[in-house]
Formats: sequence, C-alpha cells, structure tokens
Amino acid sequence: MFAVIAPSSAEAQQAGSSSGANLEALAPKAAPLPVFDVPPEGVQFQTGDTWTQGGQTFRLYAVQSCIRGTTFTNAAGIKRDCGEASIAYFAALIKDAKPRCTALAQSGSVTFAVCAAHLGAQTVDLGTILITQGFAFAATDPNGKPVNFQYAVAESDAQKNRRGLWASPDLPHPSAILRNAYRRATNSSAR
Repeated sequence: MFAVIAPSSAEAQQAGSSSGANLEALAPKAAPLPVFDVPPEGVQFQTGDTWTQGGQTFRLYAVQSCIRGTTFTNAAGIKRDCGEASIAYFAALIKDAKPRCTALAQSGSVTFAVCAAHLGAQTVDLGTILITQGFAFAATDPNGKPVNFQYAVAESDAQKNRRGLWASPDLPHPSAILRNAYRRATNSSAR
C-alpha cells in the first residue's frame, strides 16, 4: 500500500473559551508536499508513466501507460511495441513541456506524483495530456474502476476520437491486461 509523504491533518483542537476563537490559528499546518522539476535531460524512462531522475523513481499517479512487449498496428499497418510508443511520447512531452511535479505518496521505492506541464502560456496536468492524446490510459483498480474519474473521461474522449494509440484496430488496453493477470493470480492462489 501507499505511505503518504505529507502528514495527514490532525483533528482541530477545540478553543479554550466559548468566545470567538480564531479557528485558523488553531488548525494544524500541513507540511508542504515536495515539489520538483523534471529536467529535460538526464531522465531515464522505464515506462510511459514511470521515470528515474537523480537516482529516484517516480510514477504518475492514476496514469497507466501501454505495457512493454504488447503490440499494436500503426497507421502504416506495421506492428509496433505499444509500451515503446508510450515511452516515446512521454519522453518528448517531458523534454518539451518542462513539467513541475508534486510528490503524493511512496510505495516501496517508487514516489507517485502529479505533474503540471507548461504548454505555451497554459499549465496543464501531464497525465491529462498523455491520456487525452491517446498515449496513456486512466489507471483502474482490480475491479476496473478508475482511480481518477477525470482521467477516465479523458480516456473515453481519446478513444471516441481515435487519438494516438486509439487509432490502432488492435490496441492492447493495459488496464484489461493487468486486471486479467490479477484475476488469474487471485484464482490460482485461492486453489
């Protein structure tokens, strides 16, 4: 499971008197979440949603890229590695958009983060860009429910408009692959 990096808010203390106490002064101050830039160089990409920089591994929260070793047919009719296509788009986006990320949680040696990308004068969520353009997907739980509903909406729009990898007639959807693997593992351990 995840270990939250920022401490959770403690319960607010009650005022010592019934007179108009300043509740803001009594509320605990949460430590700021670690914020960091992703450099345009010196980054190693494991997948289209996971990278290493400065010896630390990061993953976009609620984003699922194509799985390496799965294939899709591109517009020219050529079979390509879906995971490699996700990585190529992600790497290009990192280089061009110069994202700034906020760490959310730690799971083992991986830090989950959300990132803001700078495109012209706009600042846009990096996960939304990847999913909207069809090079990543909304991560789901083992029951198939999206971890982030907004990402599921973005994925639906990309699929409907056949953007990015959705243009392929044989797209290997990673959430379905992972969900099926989870069910097989759960069924075999129950025997």
